Amino acid sequence: MDEQNNNNNEIKQPAKKKTSAKLVVVAVIAGLIGGGVAYGGADLYQNYQSSGSSLFSSSSNSGATVVNQSKTTGTSSATKAYNKVKGAVVSVINLQESQSSGSTLSAYGETDSSTSSSSSLEEASEGSGIIYKKSNGSAYIVTNNHVVSGSSSLEVILNSGKKVTATLVGTAKSTDLAVLKISDDNVTTVASFANSNQISAGQSVLAIGSPLGTTYASSVTKGIVSAKSRTITTSYGKATVIQTDAAINAGNSGGPLINLSGQVVGINSMKLASDNDGTSVEGMGFSIPSNKVVSVVNKITSE
Repeated sequence: MDEQNNNNNEIKQPAKKKTSAKLVVVAVIAGLIGGGVAYGGADLYQNYQSSGSSLFSSSSNSGATVVNQSKTTGTSSATKAYNKVKGAVVSVINLQESQSSGSTLSAYGETDSSTSSSSSLEEASEGSGIIYKKSNGSAYIVTNNHVVSGSSSLEVILNSGKKVTATLVGTAKSTDLAVLKISDDNVTTVASFANSNQISAGQSVLAIGSPLGTTYASSVTKGIVSAKSRTITTSYGKATVIQTDAAINAGNSGGPLINLSGQVVGINSMKLASDNDGTSVEGMGFSIPSNKVVSVVNKITSE
C-alpha cells in the first residue's frame, strides 16, 4: 500500500460510538445465550453425575467419545505477555452533554410560552487506554485524542472493573494522542514501552483493548507486524505507523500493541476499512510507534 494510493482509502479510527438500540439487542442476545449456557450447564452436570467421571476418562470400554486431558502443558509466551500487561489496560468512557428542553406550567395549570432547558451527561463513545506511569499519587494513561475528543467528562474502567473519574492532562491532535490522569489508589500494574525501532516485520504482537465497548474489555487478539513503518494519510495529516494484522475493532482505539515480552510497542489507533474502489479490506490495522508515543506523552506532561 503506497502513500499515493492510500489518500482515498477509508481509514477508520475505531472508538466505539454508543447506540442504545444496539446495546439493547446485545443485552437480549446475551441474556438468551446466558440462559442457554445455564440450562446446558445444568443438563451437562446431571448427565455427568449420572455417568460418573467417564466423560473425562482416558479410554472408554463402551466405545463412547470421551474428553481427554489436554497434552498442552505450561503457559504460552503470548499468555505470559498478556498476563504481564493486562492489569494496566483500561476502558475510557467519553461523556458528553445532552441537551433537553420543554415548556413549563405556570400557575393554575396553564402552559407557559417560555421553555426551560437542562443538560445531562451521556456516554458518547468508548475506547481503550494503557496506564504507563505512577507519580505523586496519580496514575497516567495514554489513549487516542479521538477517543476523548468533545468530552465534557471522562471516566476510566480499570481491569478490576472499578470505575473512576479521569482528568484530561493534555492532547496532541496531530499525532492522535492524549494523556489522562487518575488516582493511583487502585492501580496495581504499570506498562513499560519497548523501542519500536527494534521491531521487525513478521514479529508476533498482541492487541489488547475493549472492542465494541466494555462488554468485551481486555480482549486480546494476536497477529504479526505486517510493516515496521508505513506512511498513511489520516484526518490529522500524514502519519508514520506500524501496520499489523492483529484485529483492531471499534473500541480498541488507544489500547496497546505489545510484543511477546509484554512491552508496549505501539498504541492502536486506526484500521483500513476499504480501498479507494470500495473493496473491503481485512487485517490492516495501524498503531502509533512507542518511540513516538513516549516523546509526545513526555511533552504533554511537562507542559
